[in-house]
Amino acid sequence: MGGAKNCPETPRQKMIGMMYLVLTAMLALNVSTDILNGFVMVDDSLYSSITSTEDRNANMYSVFEQQKNDKPEKYAVPYEEAMEMKQKSDSLFNYIAKFKRDMAVIAIGEEKVSEHNYTTGYAVRGLQGTSNLDVTGQYGIVQGHGEELRIRIEEYRDFLLSVLAKNNNPMDQQEVRKMTEQFKMLFTCDSLYNNHEGKMDTWVNGMFDGMVLNATITVLSKMQNDIRATEGQMIQYLMGNADAMDLRVNKLQAYVIPKSDYVMRGAKYQAQIILAAIDSTQRPEFYIGNERINDQGLYEVVATGSGERKYSGKIGVLSNTGEMDYLPFESSYTVGEPTATISNLDMNIMYRGFENKFSVSVPGVSNDKVSVSATGASVSRSGGNWVIKPGESAKEVVLTVSANMDGKNQVMGTNKYKVKALPKPSSFFVAGGESINQGFISKKLLTSNEAYVEASYGPDGILDLPWKITGFDIVIGNDAKHSDNGRLTDEQKTLIKKLPSGAQVTLQTIRAVGPDGKTQQLSPIALRLK
Repeated sequence: MGGAKNCPETPRQKMIGMMYLVLTAMLALNVSTDILNGFVMVDDSLYSSITSTEDRNANMYSVFEQQKNDKPEKYAVPYEEAMEMKQKSDSLFNYIAKFKRDMAVIAIGEEKVSEHNYTTGYAVRGLQGTSNLDVTGQYGIVQGHGEELRIRIEEYRDFLLSVLAKNNNPMDQQEVRKMTEQFKMLFTCDSLYNNHEGKMDTWVNGMFDGMVLNATITVLSKMQNDIRATEGQMIQYLMGNADAMDLRVNKLQAYVIPKSDYVMRGAKYQAQIILAAIDSTQRPEFYIGNERINDQGLYEVVATGSGERKYSGKIGVLSNTGEMDYLPFESSYTVGEPTATISNLDMNIMYRGFENKFSVSVPGVSNDKVSVSATGASVSRSGGNWVIKPGESAKEVVLTVSANMDGKNQVMGTNKYKVKALPKPSSFFVAGGESINQGFISKKLLTSNEAYVEASYGPDGILDLPWKITGFDIVIGNDAKHSDNGRLTDEQKTLIKKLPSGAQVTLQTIRAVGPDGKTQQLSPIALRLK
Protein backbone atom coordinates (compact mmCIF):
# COMPACT_ATOMS: atom_id res chain seq x y z
CA MET A 1 0.00 0.00 0.00
CA GLY A 2 1.21 3.48 -0.77
CA GLY A 3 1.65 6.31 1.73
CA ALA A 4 -0.27 9.57 2.00
CA LYS A 5 0.90 10.88 -1.37
CA ASN A 6 -1.48 13.87 -1.40
CA CYS A 7 -0.08 15.40 1.80
CA PRO A 8 3.74 15.99 1.76
CA GLU A 9 5.60 15.23 4.99
CA THR A 10 7.08 18.05 7.04
CA PRO A 11 10.85 17.98 7.88
CA ARG A 12 9.95 16.99 11.44
CA GLN A 13 7.83 14.06 10.20
CA LYS A 14 10.69 12.90 7.96
CA MET A 15 13.11 13.02 10.89
CA ILE A 16 10.75 10.97 13.09
CA GLY A 17 10.27 8.45 10.27
CA MET A 18 14.04 8.02 9.85
CA MET A 19 14.50 7.48 13.60
CA TYR A 20 11.73 4.88 13.49
CA LEU A 21 13.49 3.01 10.66
CA VAL A 22 16.77 2.99 12.60
CA LEU A 23 15.00 1.65 15.70
CA THR A 24 13.33 -1.03 13.57
CA ALA A 25 16.71 -2.17 12.24
CA MET A 26 18.18 -2.22 15.74
CA LEU A 27 15.30 -4.34 17.02
CA ALA A 28 15.54 -6.76 14.08
CA LEU A 29 19.29 -7.29 14.66
CA ASN A 30 19.19 -7.37 18.45
CA VAL A 31 20.63 -10.88 18.86
CA SER A 32 21.44 -11.63 22.49
CA THR A 33 25.10 -11.06 23.45
CA ASP A 34 24.93 -14.23 25.57
CA ILE A 35 23.98 -16.26 22.50
CA LEU A 36 26.80 -14.70 20.42
CA ASN A 37 29.29 -15.41 23.21
CA GLY A 38 28.00 -18.98 23.33
CA PHE A 39 28.85 -19.43 19.65
CA VAL A 40 32.32 -17.95 20.25
CA MET A 41 32.89 -20.43 23.10
CA VAL A 42 31.76 -23.41 20.98
CA ASP A 43 33.93 -22.25 18.06
CA ASP A 44 36.98 -22.00 20.35
CA SER A 45 36.28 -25.50 21.68
CA LEU A 46 36.08 -26.83 18.13
CA TYR A 47 39.40 -25.14 17.38
CA SER A 48 41.02 -27.06 20.26
CA SER A 49 39.50 -30.27 18.96
CA ILE A 50 40.77 -29.61 15.41
CA THR A 51 44.34 -28.91 16.53
CA SER A 52 44.54 -32.06 18.68
CA THR A 53 43.12 -34.14 15.81
CA GLU A 54 45.67 -32.66 13.39
CA ASP A 55 48.48 -33.62 15.76
CA ARG A 56 47.24 -37.22 15.84
CA ASN A 57 46.87 -37.28 12.07
CA ALA A 58 50.43 -35.95 11.58
CA ASN A 59 51.77 -38.73 13.80
CA MET A 60 49.82 -41.38 11.83
CA TYR A 61 51.08 -40.00 8.48
CA SER A 62 54.63 -40.22 9.84
CA VAL A 63 54.13 -43.86 10.86
CA PHE A 64 52.48 -44.64 7.51
CA GLU A 65 55.41 -43.09 5.61
CA GLN A 66 57.89 -45.13 7.61
CA GLN A 67 55.92 -48.31 6.81
CA LYS A 68 55.95 -47.35 3.12
CA ASN A 69 59.73 -46.86 3.22
CA ASP A 70 60.25 -50.17 5.06
CA LYS A 71 57.88 -52.23 2.86
CA PRO A 72 57.08 -50.33 -0.35
CA GLU A 73 55.61 -53.40 -2.03
CA LYS A 74 52.95 -53.58 0.68
CA TYR A 75 52.35 -49.96 1.69
CA ALA A 76 53.24 -47.81 -1.35
CA VAL A 77 49.77 -47.93 -2.99
CA PRO A 78 47.68 -47.29 0.17
CA TYR A 79 50.16 -44.55 1.16
CA GLU A 80 49.62 -42.77 -2.17
CA GLU A 81 45.86 -43.06 -1.61
CA ALA A 82 46.33 -41.54 1.82
CA MET A 83 48.29 -38.65 0.27
CA GLU A 84 45.50 -38.06 -2.26
CA MET A 85 42.99 -38.12 0.58
CA LYS A 86 45.14 -35.63 2.52
CA GLN A 87 45.20 -33.28 -0.47
CA LYS A 88 41.43 -33.40 -0.90
CA SER A 89 40.85 -32.99 2.84
CA ASP A 90 43.19 -29.98 2.97
CA SER A 91 41.50 -28.47 -0.09
CA LEU A 92 37.99 -28.62 1.41
CA PHE A 93 39.26 -27.60 4.87
CA ASN A 94 41.07 -24.53 3.48
CA TYR A 95 38.12 -23.57 1.28
CA ILE A 96 35.87 -23.50 4.36
CA ALA A 97 38.50 -21.43 6.18
CA LYS A 98 38.47 -18.90 3.32
CA PHE A 99 34.65 -19.04 3.28
CA LYS A 100 34.55 -18.01 6.97
CA ARG A 101 37.17 -15.30 6.55
CA ASP A 102 35.48 -13.77 3.49
CA MET A 103 32.19 -13.48 5.40
CA ALA A 104 34.01 -11.86 8.34
CA VAL A 105 35.60 -9.33 5.97
CA ILE A 106 32.17 -8.43 4.58
CA ALA A 107 30.81 -8.05 8.12
CA ILE A 108 33.59 -6.02 9.82
CA GLY A 109 36.09 -5.17 7.08
CA GLU A 110 39.51 -6.45 6.04
CA GLU A 111 41.33 -4.13 8.42
CA LYS A 112 39.55 -5.41 11.53
CA VAL A 113 39.88 -9.05 10.46
CA SER A 114 43.64 -8.62 9.95
CA GLU A 115 43.91 -6.54 13.12
CA HIS A 116 42.43 -9.37 15.23
CA ASN A 117 45.09 -11.71 13.75
CA TYR A 118 42.67 -14.62 13.29
CA THR A 119 44.56 -17.90 12.90
CA THR A 120 45.31 -18.87 9.29
CA GLY A 121 43.79 -22.24 8.41
CA TYR A 122 40.90 -21.76 10.80
CA ALA A 123 40.13 -18.27 9.44
CA VAL A 124 37.92 -16.86 12.18
CA ARG A 125 38.35 -17.52 15.89
CA GLY A 126 36.68 -15.59 18.69
CA LEU A 127 34.95 -13.14 16.34
CA GLN A 128 32.99 -10.87 18.70
CA GLY A 129 29.67 -9.12 18.17
CA THR A 130 28.83 -10.51 14.73
CA SER A 131 25.04 -10.67 15.01
CA ASN A 132 24.71 -9.71 11.34
CA LEU A 133 21.83 -11.56 9.63
CA ASP A 134 22.59 -10.50 6.05
CA VAL A 135 26.23 -11.47 5.44
CA THR A 136 25.65 -15.24 5.26
CA GLY A 137 22.85 -14.89 2.72
CA GLN A 138 24.77 -12.32 0.67
CA TYR A 139 27.95 -14.42 0.49
CA GLY A 140 26.46 -17.92 0.52
CA ILE A 141 23.32 -17.41 -1.61
CA VAL A 142 23.53 -14.19 -3.64
CA GLN A 143 27.22 -14.57 -4.54
CA GLY A 144 26.84 -18.32 -5.09
CA HIS A 145 29.58 -19.53 -2.72
CA GLY A 146 27.14 -21.71 -0.80
CA GLU A 147 26.39 -23.74 -3.93
CA GLU A 148 30.13 -24.15 -4.59
CA LEU A 149 30.60 -25.35 -1.00
CA ARG A 150 27.77 -27.86 -1.45
CA ILE A 151 29.40 -29.24 -4.60
CA ARG A 152 32.81 -29.51 -2.90
CA ILE A 153 31.33 -31.33 0.11
CA GLU A 154 29.52 -33.85 -2.10
CA GLU A 155 32.66 -34.40 -4.22
CA TYR A 156 34.67 -35.04 -1.05
CA ARG A 157 32.05 -37.49 0.22
CA ASP A 158 31.97 -39.33 -3.11
CA PHE A 159 35.78 -39.57 -3.10
CA LEU A 160 35.77 -41.13 0.38
CA LEU A 161 33.12 -43.64 -0.65
CA SER A 162 35.11 -44.56 -3.77
CA VAL A 163 38.24 -45.21 -1.66
CA LEU A 164 36.22 -47.43 0.68
CA ALA A 165 34.68 -49.35 -2.23
CA LYS A 166 38.06 -49.86 -3.92
CA ASN A 167 39.84 -51.06 -0.76
CA ASN A 168 37.00 -53.20 0.55
CA ASN A 169 38.05 -56.69 1.56
CA PRO A 170 35.96 -59.71 2.67
CA MET A 171 37.31 -59.52 6.23
CA ASP A 172 36.14 -55.96 6.81
CA GLN A 173 32.61 -55.78 5.33
CA GLN A 174 30.86 -54.61 8.51
CA GLU A 175 33.36 -51.83 9.24
CA VAL A 176 33.16 -50.55 5.67
CA ARG A 177 29.36 -50.42 5.85
CA LYS A 178 29.52 -48.45 9.10
CA MET A 179 32.04 -45.95 7.69
CA THR A 180 30.02 -45.59 4.48
CA GLU A 181 26.87 -44.68 6.38
CA GLN A 182 28.84 -42.37 8.65
CA PHE A 183 30.35 -40.40 5.75
CA LYS A 184 26.97 -40.14 4.02
CA MET A 185 25.53 -38.66 7.21
CA LEU A 186 28.44 -36.27 7.95
CA PHE A 187 28.75 -34.86 4.43
CA THR A 188 25.13 -34.79 3.30
CA CYS A 189 23.67 -31.75 1.55
CA ASP A 190 20.01 -32.75 1.60
CA SER A 191 17.18 -30.30 2.15
CA LEU A 192 17.18 -28.45 5.49
CA TYR A 193 14.55 -26.66 7.56
CA ASN A 194 14.88 -22.95 6.78
CA ASN A 195 14.13 -21.06 10.04
CA HIS A 196 14.03 -17.76 8.18
CA GLU A 197 11.39 -18.97 5.71
CA GLY A 198 9.71 -21.41 8.11
CA LYS A 199 9.77 -24.37 5.68
CA MET A 200 11.98 -27.06 4.15
CA ASP A 201 14.38 -25.61 1.62
CA THR A 202 17.56 -26.40 -0.28
CA TRP A 203 20.70 -27.10 1.74
CA VAL A 204 22.19 -23.76 0.65
CA ASN A 205 19.15 -21.68 1.66
CA GLY A 206 18.69 -23.63 4.89
CA MET A 207 22.36 -23.05 5.81
CA PHE A 208 22.72 -19.38 4.93
CA ASP A 209 19.32 -17.65 4.61
CA GLY A 210 18.83 -15.30 7.57
CA MET A 211 21.48 -17.00 9.74
CA VAL A 212 23.50 -15.11 12.34
CA LEU A 213 27.14 -14.87 11.18
CA ASN A 214 28.55 -16.30 14.43
CA ALA A 215 26.24 -19.32 14.15
CA THR A 216 27.26 -19.99 10.52
CA ILE A 217 30.97 -19.71 11.38
CA THR A 218 30.51 -22.23 14.23
CA VAL A 219 28.67 -24.69 11.94
CA LEU A 220 31.48 -24.37 9.36
CA SER A 221 34.08 -24.98 12.10
CA LYS A 222 32.17 -28.15 12.97
CA MET A 223 32.51 -29.20 9.30
CA GLN A 224 36.27 -28.60 9.51
CA ASN A 225 36.38 -30.73 12.65
CA ASP A 226 34.48 -33.52 10.84
CA ILE A 227 36.96 -33.36 7.93
CA ARG A 228 40.00 -33.78 10.21
CA ALA A 229 38.34 -36.57 12.22
CA THR A 230 37.34 -38.35 9.00
CA GLU A 231 40.86 -37.93 7.63
CA GLY A 232 42.27 -39.66 10.73
CA GLN A 233 39.74 -42.46 10.45
CA MET A 234 40.65 -43.05 6.80
CA ILE A 235 44.39 -43.11 7.57
CA GLN A 236 43.74 -45.85 10.13
CA TYR A 237 41.54 -47.71 7.66
CA LEU A 238 44.11 -47.61 4.82
CA MET A 239 46.92 -48.69 7.16
CA GLY A 240 44.82 -51.49 8.64
CA ASN A 241 43.56 -52.57 5.22
CA ALA A 242 47.14 -53.11 4.05
CA ASP A 243 47.63 -55.50 6.97
CA ALA A 244 44.19 -57.09 6.79
CA MET A 245 45.37 -60.40 5.37
CA ASP A 246 48.42 -60.68 7.67
CA LEU A 247 48.08 -63.28 10.39
CA ARG A 248 50.90 -61.77 12.52
CA VAL A 249 52.56 -58.36 12.72
CA ASN A 250 55.97 -57.18 13.88
CA LYS A 251 55.08 -53.53 14.50
CA LEU A 252 52.17 -52.27 16.52
CA GLN A 253 50.80 -48.77 17.11
CA ALA A 254 48.01 -47.76 19.48
CA TYR A 255 45.28 -45.31 18.38
CA VAL A 256 42.23 -43.72 19.95
CA ILE A 257 39.09 -43.16 17.84
CA PRO A 258 36.67 -40.87 19.69
CA LYS A 259 33.00 -40.96 18.74
CA SER A 260 33.12 -37.18 19.07
CA ASP A 261 35.90 -34.83 20.11
CA TYR A 262 33.30 -32.36 21.39
CA VAL A 263 30.84 -33.25 24.14
CA MET A 264 28.46 -31.18 26.27
CA ARG A 265 28.65 -31.19 30.03
CA GLY A 266 26.51 -34.02 31.40
CA ALA A 267 26.72 -36.06 28.20
CA LYS A 268 28.92 -39.17 27.71
CA TYR A 269 32.29 -39.09 26.02
CA GLN A 270 33.00 -42.28 24.03
CA ALA A 271 36.25 -43.38 22.42
CA GLN A 272 37.27 -46.64 20.73
CA ILE A 273 40.84 -47.70 21.62
CA ILE A 274 42.31 -49.99 18.96
CA LEU A 275 45.50 -51.36 17.42
CA ALA A 276 46.27 -50.52 13.80
CA ALA A 277 47.05 -54.23 13.20
CA ILE A 278 46.85 -57.22 15.55
CA ASP A 279 47.26 -60.97 15.68
CA SER A 280 43.72 -62.34 15.26
CA THR A 281 44.50 -65.19 17.71
CA GLN A 282 45.12 -62.76 20.58
CA ARG A 283 42.85 -60.66 22.78
CA PRO A 284 44.58 -57.36 23.75
CA GLU A 285 44.26 -55.82 27.20
CA PHE A 286 43.17 -52.19 27.43
CA TYR A 287 44.09 -49.82 30.27
CA ILE A 288 43.21 -46.23 31.14
CA GLY A 289 45.99 -45.19 33.47
CA ASN A 290 46.65 -48.43 35.36
CA GLU A 291 43.02 -49.55 35.45
CA ARG A 292 41.95 -52.22 32.96
CA ILE A 293 38.73 -51.59 31.04
CA ASN A 294 36.49 -53.86 28.94
CA ASP A 295 37.95 -56.22 26.32
CA GLN A 296 36.37 -54.24 23.47
CA GLY A 297 38.43 -51.16 24.33
CA LEU A 298 35.35 -48.95 24.73
CA TYR A 299 36.11 -46.06 27.08
CA GLU A 300 33.17 -44.13 28.55
CA VAL A 301 33.21 -41.29 31.07
CA VAL A 302 30.61 -38.68 32.10
CA ALA A 303 31.89 -35.26 31.01
CA THR A 304 32.31 -32.72 33.82
CA GLY A 305 33.54 -29.14 33.96
CA SER A 306 34.52 -27.52 30.66
CA GLY A 307 37.53 -27.24 28.37
CA GLU A 308 40.08 -29.83 27.24
CA ARG A 309 40.32 -33.18 29.06
CA LYS A 310 43.43 -35.34 28.54
CA TYR A 311 43.83 -39.02 29.32
CA SER A 312 46.36 -41.76 28.63
CA GLY A 313 46.71 -45.51 28.94
CA LYS A 314 48.23 -48.55 27.31
CA ILE A 315 47.35 -51.65 25.30
CA GLY A 316 48.86 -54.97 26.30
CA VAL A 317 49.48 -57.67 23.67
CA LEU A 318 51.30 -60.98 23.89
CA SER A 319 54.61 -60.90 21.97
CA ASN A 320 56.24 -63.73 20.02
CA THR A 321 58.40 -64.47 23.10
CA GLY A 322 55.31 -65.10 25.21
CA GLU A 323 55.75 -61.91 27.25
CA MET A 324 53.22 -59.09 27.45
CA ASP A 325 54.20 -55.94 25.56
CA TYR A 326 52.53 -52.64 26.42
CA LEU A 327 51.98 -49.89 23.89
CA PRO A 328 51.19 -46.48 25.41
CA PHE A 329 48.66 -44.00 24.02
CA GLU A 330 47.24 -40.61 24.92
CA SER A 331 44.35 -38.52 23.70
CA SER A 332 42.05 -35.67 24.68
CA TYR A 333 38.52 -34.40 24.27
CA THR A 334 36.82 -31.05 24.74
CA VAL A 335 33.90 -30.40 27.10
CA GLY A 336 31.71 -27.45 26.15
CA GLU A 337 29.06 -25.62 28.09
CA PRO A 338 25.42 -26.32 27.04
CA THR A 339 24.17 -23.79 24.52
CA ALA A 340 20.83 -23.04 22.89
CA THR A 341 19.76 -20.75 20.06
CA ILE A 342 16.54 -18.83 20.67
CA SER A 343 15.12 -16.37 18.13
CA ASN A 344 11.78 -14.58 18.07
CA LEU A 345 10.35 -14.72 14.54
CA ASP A 346 8.12 -11.69 15.11
CA MET A 347 10.15 -9.32 17.29
CA ASN A 348 12.68 -9.33 20.11
CA ILE A 349 9.90 -8.58 22.58
CA MET A 350 6.63 -10.37 23.33
CA TYR A 351 3.14 -8.96 23.03
CA ARG A 352 0.53 -9.58 25.69
CA GLY A 353 -2.41 -11.75 24.61
CA PHE A 354 -0.72 -12.45 21.26
CA GLU A 355 0.71 -15.75 19.92
CA ASN A 356 4.41 -14.89 19.51
CA LYS A 357 6.23 -17.33 17.19
CA PHE A 358 9.68 -18.60 18.21
CA SER A 359 12.21 -20.87 16.54
CA VAL A 360 14.26 -22.83 19.11
CA SER A 361 17.15 -25.19 18.40
CA VAL A 362 20.07 -26.76 20.25
CA PRO A 363 23.27 -27.50 18.26
CA GLY A 364 23.79 -31.23 17.91
CA VAL A 365 20.33 -32.16 19.25
CA SER A 366 17.36 -33.10 17.05
CA ASN A 367 14.24 -30.92 17.38
CA ASP A 368 12.14 -33.78 18.77
CA LYS A 369 14.41 -33.90 21.83
CA VAL A 370 14.17 -30.15 22.53
CA SER A 371 11.52 -28.76 24.91
CA VAL A 372 10.57 -25.22 25.96
CA SER A 373 8.96 -23.97 29.17
CA ALA A 374 8.05 -20.44 30.23
CA THR A 375 7.11 -18.43 33.30
CA GLY A 376 4.33 -15.91 32.78
CA ALA A 377 3.17 -17.43 29.48
CA SER A 378 1.64 -20.51 27.89
CA VAL A 379 3.73 -22.64 25.51
CA SER A 380 2.55 -24.71 22.55
CA ARG A 381 4.07 -26.10 19.37
CA SER A 382 2.96 -25.31 15.83
CA GLY A 383 4.78 -27.06 13.00
CA GLY A 384 8.50 -26.43 13.45
CA ASN A 385 7.97 -23.38 15.70
CA TRP A 386 7.03 -22.67 19.30
CA VAL A 387 4.11 -20.39 20.17
CA ILE A 388 4.50 -18.32 23.34
CA LYS A 389 1.41 -16.44 24.62
CA PRO A 390 2.06 -14.18 27.66
CA GLY A 391 -0.65 -13.85 30.32
CA GLU A 392 -2.79 -10.73 30.63
CA SER A 393 -0.84 -9.43 33.64
CA ALA A 394 2.64 -10.60 32.63
CA LYS A 395 5.34 -7.95 32.42
CA GLU A 396 8.21 -10.36 31.77
CA VAL A 397 8.51 -13.90 30.37
CA VAL A 398 11.45 -16.23 31.02
CA LEU A 399 11.97 -18.98 28.42
CA THR A 400 13.87 -22.12 29.41
CA VAL A 401 15.17 -24.51 26.73
CA SER A 402 15.91 -28.12 27.68
CA ALA A 403 17.19 -31.10 25.71
CA ASN A 404 17.00 -34.83 26.24
CA MET A 405 20.65 -35.94 26.53
CA ASP A 406 21.11 -39.70 26.90
CA GLY A 407 17.66 -40.04 28.46
CA LYS A 408 18.16 -37.15 30.89
CA ASN A 409 16.51 -33.73 30.53
CA GLN A 410 19.17 -31.02 30.70
CA VAL A 411 18.68 -27.23 30.72
CA MET A 412 20.53 -25.75 27.72
CA GLY A 413 19.75 -22.05 28.17
CA THR A 414 17.33 -19.38 29.37
CA ASN A 415 16.32 -15.93 28.13
CA LYS A 416 14.16 -13.07 29.42
CA TYR A 417 11.69 -11.07 27.33
CA LYS A 418 9.76 -7.91 28.14
CA VAL A 419 6.01 -8.09 27.60
CA LYS A 420 4.08 -5.20 26.06
CA ALA A 421 0.57 -4.60 24.81
CA LEU A 422 0.10 -4.58 21.04
CA PRO A 423 0.68 -1.01 19.76
CA LYS A 424 -2.28 0.91 18.41
CA PRO A 425 -2.35 0.88 14.58
CA SER A 426 -3.11 3.85 12.31
CA SER A 427 -6.29 4.26 10.31
CA PHE A 428 -6.28 4.61 6.50
CA PHE A 429 -8.87 5.08 3.79
CA VAL A 430 -8.09 2.70 0.91
CA ALA A 431 -9.36 3.54 -2.58
CA GLY A 432 -7.97 3.19 -6.08
CA GLY A 433 -4.88 1.37 -4.90
CA GLU A 434 -3.86 4.14 -2.49
CA SER A 435 -4.02 4.44 1.31
CA ILE A 436 -4.46 7.90 2.79
CA ASN A 437 -5.37 9.32 6.20
CA GLN A 438 -5.60 12.98 5.21
CA GLY A 439 -5.70 15.14 2.09
CA PHE A 440 -7.76 15.47 -1.07
CA ILE A 441 -9.77 12.68 -2.70
CA SER A 442 -12.22 12.55 -5.57
CA LYS A 443 -15.90 12.03 -4.81
CA LYS A 444 -15.87 9.03 -7.20
CA LEU A 445 -13.10 7.23 -5.29
CA LEU A 446 -14.57 8.07 -1.91
CA THR A 447 -17.95 6.53 -2.78
CA SER A 448 -16.70 3.58 -4.87
CA ASN A 449 -17.77 0.05 -3.92
CA GLU A 450 -14.12 -1.05 -3.58
CA ALA A 451 -13.26 1.68 -1.05
CA TYR A 452 -12.92 0.80 2.64
CA VAL A 453 -11.35 1.80 5.95
CA GLU A 454 -8.47 -0.29 7.32
CA ALA A 455 -6.24 -0.37 10.39
CA SER A 456 -2.55 -1.22 9.96
CA TYR A 457 0.94 -0.21 11.00
CA GLY A 458 1.66 1.31 7.61
CA PRO A 459 4.26 0.33 4.98
CA ASP A 460 7.17 0.93 7.39
CA GLY A 461 5.58 -0.82 10.36
CA ILE A 462 7.54 -3.44 12.31
CA LEU A 463 4.42 -5.62 12.56
CA ASP A 464 2.04 -7.02 9.98
CA LEU A 465 -0.98 -8.13 12.01
CA PRO A 466 -4.68 -8.47 11.15
CA TRP A 467 -6.94 -5.72 12.57
CA LYS A 468 -10.70 -5.67 11.91
CA ILE A 469 -12.64 -2.41 11.63
CA THR A 470 -15.86 -2.72 13.66
CA GLY A 471 -17.34 0.71 12.97
CA PHE A 472 -16.82 4.41 12.19
CA ASP A 473 -18.79 7.65 11.75
CA ILE A 474 -18.72 10.05 8.82
CA VAL A 475 -19.16 13.64 9.99
CA ILE A 476 -20.13 16.41 7.58
CA GLY A 477 -20.80 19.67 9.33
CA ASN A 478 -23.11 18.83 12.22
CA ASP A 479 -24.43 15.66 10.57
CA ALA A 480 -22.95 12.20 11.43
CA LYS A 481 -23.71 8.87 9.76
CA HIS A 482 -22.58 5.52 11.25
CA SER A 483 -21.19 2.31 9.68
CA ASP A 484 -20.88 -1.01 11.53
CA ASN A 485 -17.90 -2.26 9.49
CA GLY A 486 -15.06 -0.92 7.37
CA ARG A 487 -17.13 0.08 4.33
CA LEU A 488 -19.32 3.12 3.66
CA THR A 489 -23.07 2.62 3.90
CA ASP A 490 -25.41 3.68 1.11
CA GLU A 491 -26.68 6.50 3.35
CA GLN A 492 -23.13 7.78 3.84
CA LYS A 493 -22.42 7.63 0.09
CA THR A 494 -25.65 9.50 -0.73
CA LEU A 495 -24.73 12.26 1.70
CA ILE A 496 -21.20 12.60 0.22
CA LYS A 497 -22.46 12.74 -3.40
CA LYS A 498 -24.53 15.86 -2.55
CA LEU A 499 -21.46 17.75 -1.32
CA PRO A 500 -19.64 20.37 -3.42
CA SER A 501 -15.92 20.31 -4.23
CA GLY A 502 -13.79 21.47 -1.32
CA ALA A 503 -16.19 20.08 1.31
CA GLN A 504 -14.62 18.55 4.42
CA VAL A 505 -15.42 14.86 5.16
CA THR A 506 -14.20 13.44 8.48
CA LEU A 507 -14.15 9.74 9.40
CA GLN A 508 -14.01 9.54 13.18
CA THR A 509 -14.82 7.29 16.14
CA ILE A 510 -12.99 4.56 14.15
CA ARG A 511 -12.87 1.32 16.13
CA ALA A 512 -10.82 -1.83 15.41
CA VAL A 513 -10.27 -5.21 17.09
CA GLY A 514 -6.71 -6.59 17.13
CA PRO A 515 -5.43 -10.19 17.22
CA ASP A 516 -5.34 -9.94 21.02
CA GLY A 517 -9.16 -9.49 21.00
CA LYS A 518 -9.04 -5.94 22.35
CA THR A 519 -10.86 -2.97 20.75
CA GLN A 520 -8.93 0.25 20.04
CA GLN A 521 -10.31 3.64 18.98
CA LEU A 522 -8.12 5.00 16.20
CA SER A 523 -7.26 8.50 15.05
CA PRO A 524 -9.71 10.21 12.64
CA ILE A 525 -9.24 10.49 8.86
CA ALA A 526 -9.66 14.03 7.50
CA LEU A 527 -10.51 14.18 3.77
CA ARG A 528 -11.46 17.01 1.43
CA LEU A 529 -13.33 16.54 -1.84
CA LYS A 530 -11.59 17.57 -5.06
